[in-house]
Amino acid sequence: MIYTIADLHLSFGTDKPMDIFNGWTNYTERIRENWQRMVQPDDTVVIAGDISWAMKLNEINKDFAYIQSLSGKKIILKGNHDYWWTTKSKMDKYLAENGFDSISILHNNYFVAEDTAICGTRGWFYDAEKDEDMLILKREVGRLRMSIEPAVQAGYEPVVFLHYPPIYNNMECKEIMDVLREYGIKRCFYGHVHGGNAAKKAFVGEYDGIHFQLISCDYIKFTPMSIK
Repeated sequence: MIYTIADLHLSFGTDKPMDIFNGWTNYTERIRENWQRMVQPDDTVVIAGDISWAMKLNEINKDFAYIQSLSGKKIILKGNHDYWWTTKSKMDKYLAENGFDSISILHNNYFVAEDTAICGTRGWFYDAEKDEDMLILKREVGRLRMSIEPAVQAGYEPVVFLHYPPIYNNMECKEIMDVLREYGIKRCFYGHVHGGNAAKKAFVGEYDGIHFQLISCDYIKFTPMSIK
């Protein structure tokens, strides 16, 4: 099985507890309980960004140890709060040196699980207008293409995971949506959006033949969601 979840916001190595927010009490224990109840050792879980509050890679050890201790293979991508994120080569080296062998980095690449291509990138603001934001968005579009294109060429059906919502508040991020349409993507999962009022503006359902699903941790009740 392939599962997904986003916005774990772990802080075992930093002082940034999420428990102060409504509904997040004992969230790491709830995640573990739900995860271990559902996910089997041979399953795959895609974590779509905002993994940890750590600021540097050397501060994330306890958070990665928590993820490593959970069942299954984990594929992680970058969120807006993942300030520890660095080059893929440095992250791969760090994971190998610390024995975090169940964690893989999704960044300008794709993975295959159960004949499904797991593709994705962070994404960016749906309402980006400033020059600096447009540059970042252009880069994210390129990364999304770099993830999807080789998967399609290899004959796999791509499923896309983003951190930022490609549709929000009745507006779409045209540049990201154009890529999804071009490659005929059927399923897209995203995080980033929290809280009742904000989640009401997030699009869940089918749009232009694509099924969109919000998977932020609190929205899906701290329980990994099957993508099937």
